[in-house]
Amino acid sequence: MTTMRDVAAEAGVSPMTVSNVLAGRPNVSEETRRRVLDVVERTGYRVNTAAQSLRRGRTSIVGLAVPEVDSHYFGLLAARLIARLAPEGLRVVVEQTGASREGELAAITASRVNAYDGLVLSAVGLDPDDVLSMAGDLPVVVLGERQDVTRFDHVEMANTEGAAAATRLLLQQGCRRLVALGMPGLDALGALDDAARTHGPGHHGDAFRLRALGVREAVGAVPGALALAVQGARSTPATGAQLVGEALRRLPDLDGLVCATDSLAIGALRGLADAGRRVPDDVLVVGFDDVTDAAYTVPSLTSVSPGHDVMVEQTARLLLRRIADRGAPPERFVSPFTVVERESTRRP
Repeated sequence: MTTMRDVAAEAGVSPMTVSNVLAGRPNVSEETRRRVLDVVERTGYRVNTAAQSLRRGRTSIVGLAVPEVDSHYFGLLAARLIARLAPEGLRVVVEQTGASREGELAAITASRVNAYDGLVLSAVGLDPDDVLSMAGDLPVVVLGERQDVTRFDHVEMANTEGAAAATRLLLQQGCRRLVALGMPGLDALGALDDAARTHGPGHHGDAFRLRALGVREAVGAVPGALALAVQGARSTPATGAQLVGEALRRLPDLDGLVCATDSLAIGALRGLADAGRRVPDDVLVVGFDDVTDAAYTVPSLTSVSPGHDVMVEQTARLLLRRIADRGAPPERFVSPFTVVERESTRRP
């Protein structure tokens, strides 16, 4: 059976170079990479991953558990985290939890059974005691807006501050009849009702509640401004288009939409066009997440960028630190945001 040393000897490199090529590490020239891969293909060499794992005590695999893999935001997150961890010799297995307690428990169980080196978990259905009891000594970094995960490394967005800044942008442009699309209950004066103090439907309950707080804060500071909330069960373009119809029925003279996500905002652009409302002439629209598609809608979509690169970098840093030192004290990181202004909020 061909060994790594055999491949190294035939390619004229060291076994370490062969290892770096097979792990996808960047510190190898393209010519050397091609030469090693040619030898691997010709000899039929296969890495004995089981033996490697036993020898090193690691599998070089980490899990990423997210509510849904077909969302703009989580797709972007997965792609960037995979790219960031590859140079560290780590591969990412993505698990879809459906935002359910059972799905999240299954992701933790799979990570332990398969001896993953760690897990990045977007926790929605689980409480911290669940995570603590199931994860054991598995290195875990929690993503999202849960405020009760102080015992874990935690990376989150500036939800309230970002939504407040987005709302202020619309108010500064003269909007006074706003709708918080996809967020839990704001009354006509901008105050949160009881529904907003609990998790709304869908897997973004905490995030959307915090964003609603930001809308309330900004609207409450401007006399005469009014905001209503129109909430949906999902955060998809189809839902956004549908909710626009309800928003127009409840507030026919609306002049600004603060959308809980870019997916909802993209659908809202379609719904407004179908209703004969022009953006930005009649209605200004802002989203949240700054997904790639936001720059290519017509008009292009203003959005709150939660600092994707910073979030991914901090998630990777905390995960690698936790893998190396499982006794390290937990850290909480709130990513800085920016409001990326595009055509959907620029008055003609």
